[in-house]
Amino acid sequence: MELVYPELQRLARRHLRRERPDHTLNSTALVHEAYMRLADADVPWNSRVHFFAVAARIMRHILVDHAKQKRRKKRGGDRLRITLNEAHLIEGETEAHIVDLDEALTRLAALDERKARVVELHFFGGLTYKETAEVLQTSPTTVNRELRFAKAWLHDQLVNPEPAQDAQRAG
Repeated sequence: MELVYPELQRLARRHLRRERPDHTLNSTALVHEAYMRLADADVPWNSRVHFFAVAARIMRHILVDHAKQKRRKKRGGDRLRITLNEAHLIEGETEAHIVDLDEALTRLAALDERKARVVELHFFGGLTYKETAEVLQTSPTTVNRELRFAKAWLHDQLVNPEPAQDAQRAG
């Protein structure tokens, strides 16, 4: 725990920096919840990068679950549209934004799992192109290409949240 705790704290702060200022979770609570789930995971850790990729995914799911719970409490409301940029994928977004982004990522994963994983590892996990390529066993050039495509696809999904979007556009 001593070896990974500071890095998990950094990852949690990165996630929470994108949240609203009055978020009810703090970085310590997020790290502890993630650590509990990581400790229960029956996963053979291949490398440091693999561990933090899984940790990033778990933190994302914790935040999405938290946002969904809060959204259910509020009962409805119009969906808000967001844009994507290279610097911050969901900086300062509300629970509705996080849920919308998660739903779009889930749709992307159904169409192309690797593109969704690239987004998750790079933006949510904070991995470099090289580290993302290592986890996915591909090249940094492929990561770059797939990330550019995924960002454009997600942007389209979030700006135009029509349920009948053309599924062929992810290929």
